Amino acid sequence: MLQKFGNTMASWLQRWMPEPFVFAILLTLFISVTAILSTDAGLIGTLDSWYKGFWMLLEFATQAILLLATGYAIALSPFFSKAIDRLAGMVHTPEAVYLMVVIVGSLFSLISWGWVVLAAVLARELAKRVQGLDYPYLVACVYLASQPWVGGLSSSIPLLLGTENNFMIQSGVLKSTISVSYTLGSLLNAMYLLAFFIGMPLIMWWMRPKASEVRSMKDLTESNYQEQATVKEEAESSNLTGKTVSDRLNNSALIQLLVVAMALIIIGRHFLIKSQGLNLNIMIFIFMAIGLALHATPMRFVVAMKRACSNISGIIYQYPFYGGIMGIMIYTGLGSSLSGWLASHATIHTFPVIAQLTAATINFAIPSAGGEWAVVGPAFIEAAKSVTASLTPDQAQAFIARIAMSVAYGESSSNLLQPFFILIILPVMGAGVRVRARDVMGYLIFPFLYITLAIGLLVSFLPL
Repeated sequence: MLQKFGNTMASWLQRWMPEPFVFAILLTLFISVTAILSTDAGLIGTLDSWYKGFWMLLEFATQAILLLATGYAIALSPFFSKAIDRLAGMVHTPEAVYLMVVIVGSLFSLISWGWVVLAAVLARELAKRVQGLDYPYLVACVYLASQPWVGGLSSSIPLLLGTENNFMIQSGVLKSTISVSYTLGSLLNAMYLLAFFIGMPLIMWWMRPKASEVRSMKDLTESNYQEQATVKEEAESSNLTGKTVSDRLNNSALIQLLVVAMALIIIGRHFLIKSQGLNLNIMIFIFMAIGLALHATPMRFVVAMKRACSNISGIIYQYPFYGGIMGIMIYTGLGSSLSGWLASHATIHTFPVIAQLTAATINFAIPSAGGEWAVVGPAFIEAAKSVTASLTPDQAQAFIARIAMSVAYGESSSNLLQPFFILIILPVMGAGVRVRARDVMGYLIFPFLYITLAIGLLVSFLPL
């Protein structure tokens, strides 16, 4: 039954779902009209808010590009190629590949959401080795594997709440930080991860396409696409004689290792001396250091990064449009009005699931956990404080943390219904292959329904 459901939804979305950029344009128009009709901003105020927000995600876009490129560069290294060969030797059937990609990719995502790039490279290489794989379905498995990041080390909302002098504290909404023991280290988060790692692999195994319906990577590969030479081979082909000063510098392992040593000192100080946690910048810096070390010479690293950056156009031109949508939500007051209205109708028993569903909805307009929290967080925390008057201070702290995690889970879950973050995967999975977001998203509807129901039950009924 699940096979039929997945195939039906995939077929339906192929006919009705536009390209991700069209999706961004339609959302821009819808949110603009909504802001004009329901706020005091008017047409000019809405347009000003859109333009102001257009540039809000530039830093995040650059971070996403660097995270994608440095992660892909690591995956192009000889070390990772050998690791892929070992993993490929462990699986021989499509069913095993689907399960491996979901489980291994999800474990990667617990370390950092950007590590889903490594899962994408693993999946692509397995598609070359194992016969009978449905390639769009495999892409769906990779995208699904990005979900657990919200309960892992790079989850932005819990990390923000644990950061000294964060904007919640500066604005007076919170008096102090909230320890990650209340969020990422909570029983709620442990149960969320358990529900994911038990349910999602089983769902994707049950929904796998039948052999007669498989669209393989070979079937979808463009006729003029040719596999590239290895990074090492291309780097060596650029040498003049191998004895010139430029060739020796280009292929010098010594100067590259010196830079790696400098980076290791910075990374060590970040965690051990300064006791700072994971964030996007340090994760990118770690990826950069690992890539430099694994590729050994400057020329090999240059070739790897050039390949990694060859298909990032979707991120470059689409992120500003989502930043514009975010600007409309923030600067016209539309986002705070919506979240405030919903919070005002909540009770201590219904508030967590309301926060979850609100976040899942707003995520279509603000596909960034940190950006969405900036919009809904203050109103939700103020409402949470008002409904926890009868609780002890520790219980009140735990309840506020639960609201924050409900927002985080809800925001992440609806990524399965909109193609924004698939832009991080398609540059890897779609190189030379005719696969689009509309070929993939239909397979994610049932997983979305499952995880949304699981989250709703957990945030509503699990004891604080």
